[in-house]
Amino acid sequence: MLCNISFSVFFFLLIPSLLLAASPFPHGGKATMKLTKPGSKTGAADLLSSKRYEGSSDFVHLRYHMGPVLSSPINLYLIWYGPWPAALQAPLRDFLLSLSDPSSPAPSVAQWWSTVTLYSDQTGANVSRQVNVAAEAHLPGLSRGNSLSRLGVQHVIADALAARAVPVDHGRGAYLLLTAPGVTVQDFCRAACGFHYFTFPSLVGHTLPYAWVGHSGVQCPDVCAYPFAVPTYMAGVGAMRPPNGDVGIDGMVSVLAHEMAELSTNPLVNAWYAGEDPTAPTEIADLCEGVYGSGGGGGYTGQVSKDEMGRSYNMNGRNGRKFLVQWVWSPALKACRGPNALD
Repeated sequence: MLCNISFSVFFFLLIPSLLLAASPFPHGGKATMKLTKPGSKTGAADLLSSKRYEGSSDFVHLRYHMGPVLSSPINLYLIWYGPWPAALQAPLRDFLLSLSDPSSPAPSVAQWWSTVTLYSDQTGANVSRQVNVAAEAHLPGLSRGNSLSRLGVQHVIADALAARAVPVDHGRGAYLLLTAPGVTVQDFCRAACGFHYFTFPSLVGHTLPYAWVGHSGVQCPDVCAYPFAVPTYMAGVGAMRPPNGDVGIDGMVSVLAHEMAELSTNPLVNAWYAGEDPTAPTEIADLCEGVYGSGGGGGYTGQVSKDEMGRSYNMNGRNGRKFLVQWVWSPALKACRGPNALD
């Protein structure tokens, strides 16, 4: 996800495009790690037969840069921008509520989140296992129009705060702006499917971590809802059936997971990322973009499950939900990891 940089609000007001975001996959991810040593010959059969292949690499140097992680119990504030049918909201809400729900059968969303909680700050405090949906704001009237700039996303958050639809929550709050089908956002479908950053006091009045994710079902499912939609140039690759019955929503779930993982481990863009350039960091979900199961990588999702209706998933959530969510980088294994791993 594109999500990093900080240091100077003034600098970012000058260059608003440098926000951290989930990039379109498989059209080109932000992560640029090498998976084999120069000169080595690794065939597809070798990759698929190795359970440890998926994203593992001695060339990845994920480092801690001394900033905070979201170590206190996380209060999520959902801002639904545009006309959102309740039936489309439900899977997204259930996914977020599943992050801290230990009752779901394995492999579960909570087990996936447990990898994110392995990351800690300089005091030794880990990302919190407790994630709550604390409040929701519904803005169906498109008060800022149906086309938002990246800074316009912050204006919408400011509007929700000013209307007291959601509170200012320093220390525990994280704000998720979810745009409805048909709402366009700067660089959506072209360079980003979602992004996270922190709000600027000059625009919002506070410095608060936030993320934006858009519904791509109408605008670009083959770009931001892969593998539930597949670009035409990928001849011979069939699209997977979405576990919740909506290509845009199920694609959105994985992007939302991507942003949640990075928002929690790098909320102010000065904590966990790889690379030396804070304006172009590679974060813990960037490293595993497109990997959903063992053997995944190089455009192959990896081994995932199917339900009785042929819908693909790799983890279970609350209310009997199933989700297909990309893996994240494990600091313990130094490889991509998910709860459905075969090893």
